[in-house]
Amino acid sequence: MSKRVQHPFGSLAADIPSSIVVFLVALPLCLGIALGSNAPLFSGLIAGVVGGVVIGALSGSHLSVSGPAAGLTAIVVAAIAKLPSFEAFLASVVIAGVLQLILGYLKAGILGDYIPGSVIKAMLAAIGLILILKQLPHLIGYDADYEGDETFLQPDGSNTFTGIFKSLNYVVPGAALIGLLSLGIQIVWEKYIVKQAKFLQLIPAPLVVVLIAVGISQFFISSNSSLALPAHALVNIPKADSVQEFFTFFQFPDFSHLTNYNVWIVAFTIAIVASLETLLNIEASDELDPYQRVTPTNRELKAQGMGNLLSGLIGGLPVTSVIVRTSANVNAGAKTKMSAILHGLLLLLCVALIPTLLNLIPLPALAAVLIYTGFKLAKPSIFIKFYKRGWDQFVPFIVTIVAILLTDLLKGIMVGCVVGLFFVLRSNFKSAVFIVNDDNNYLFRLRKDVSFLNKPIIKRNLAKVPEDSYVLIDATRADFLDKDVIEVIEDFMISAPLKNIRVELKKSAHKAQGFNPANETN
Repeated sequence: MSKRVQHPFGSLAADIPSSIVVFLVALPLCLGIALGSNAPLFSGLIAGVVGGVVIGALSGSHLSVSGPAAGLTAIVVAAIAKLPSFEAFLASVVIAGVLQLILGYLKAGILGDYIPGSVIKAMLAAIGLILILKQLPHLIGYDADYEGDETFLQPDGSNTFTGIFKSLNYVVPGAALIGLLSLGIQIVWEKYIVKQAKFLQLIPAPLVVVLIAVGISQFFISSNSSLALPAHALVNIPKADSVQEFFTFFQFPDFSHLTNYNVWIVAFTIAIVASLETLLNIEASDELDPYQRVTPTNRELKAQGMGNLLSGLIGGLPVTSVIVRTSANVNAGAKTKMSAILHGLLLLLCVALIPTLLNLIPLPALAAVLIYTGFKLAKPSIFIKFYKRGWDQFVPFIVTIVAILLTDLLKGIMVGCVVGLFFVLRSNFKSAVFIVNDDNNYLFRLRKDVSFLNKPIIKRNLAKVPEDSYVLIDATRADFLDKDVIEVIEDFMISAPLKNIRVELKKSAHKAQGFNPANETN
């Protein structure tokens, strides 16, 4: 790998355009997740800034982008309802950050290494499908479900699929026009226009989409057209009339609630869920990285801990690594962590200095950006690739996708891991015992780890050996033999003479100790 890729300032030509794309993706998500969490809108923006600048600087990941996460929304909603005040909730976020720092120093980051690769790739494809399905209503101006929701059962009473059909009854013509046009612009820009001149590659398609969408929207308004967008179809950032008023948007934790048992319960819940979600997303971001760089997971937990600590101190929501922002970052061509840091700075400066201009951005245009990002994560070629790899890879891949679509990210991943573990055990079960026979000559070859799960097949096949046969039991390739398996073999060797069966056992002295009967060979 070149030094240019490694150095944070060596790839600004790629990272600056990428940061703009991530900024445009993060803006509605920060607001939407805050809205869905029943928290102040500005708290989502604070979390986005901290996730970009602080965690981006401290993390060892080159491409991961952090911010408020949809996976924590249900936890935050319940916590805010349960605790005495939002300030008490902020105290829980600060404590959660400290707990994550402790987890980092305890090297808990190793847990992420045990997630099967097929499950990680399934998570990426599932997120892609969720982006497409969840953003379709926003594309046509129906905003009953908040931006950034990833759960199957939506707060508005619908689910992912019924929400799409329901939205067809509430189409906003101007929004649908801008949304579909924005989608088309991205496709044409990336497939054809950027190939016409090299300098065009420095202009991200989402920026072009937003500028054109704002122009169309303002034209509708100035011409008093019936296609003018309603307020709910536009970005809605809190505006301050003065510097003093801007700083009133920041809130601070009330540590007088530290004696409240529920504050600590919420803190531990946030710390555990946020850490698990981060580790999953870090694995996914490393998978997406075209340079295949590896993120130090323990350092990531420490960075997330510092991020949550600071976010809680200044009034922000809890943060995690977020795969939607990360995938947008990768697809936009980012090379180093400067993209994440710059996106956080853009959020801060634009929210502080030009909120009025940001509030002109149509949400359907941003929905189109997310849909296009989702398509890149869930291309048909990915499904074909896993199908060709065989059922032991394809089934966990598909099951994980379906589970995530029908539940949420963490539950779906757990289902995927269980299915993946089943196929690992199944593969080991099949390959651990090899049986072949030629007339009355039988070979039982024991390989790798022979556990009690293999006992029935060994016992059943030994019982089928006819009289006057020769049986060779080869245990030289076994790394482990369960004592139940050894007992079955010993019992067979004792009873074999009754059927005039000659048995020979080959074992490696350092691998298959424990056999006592005669007729064995080292």
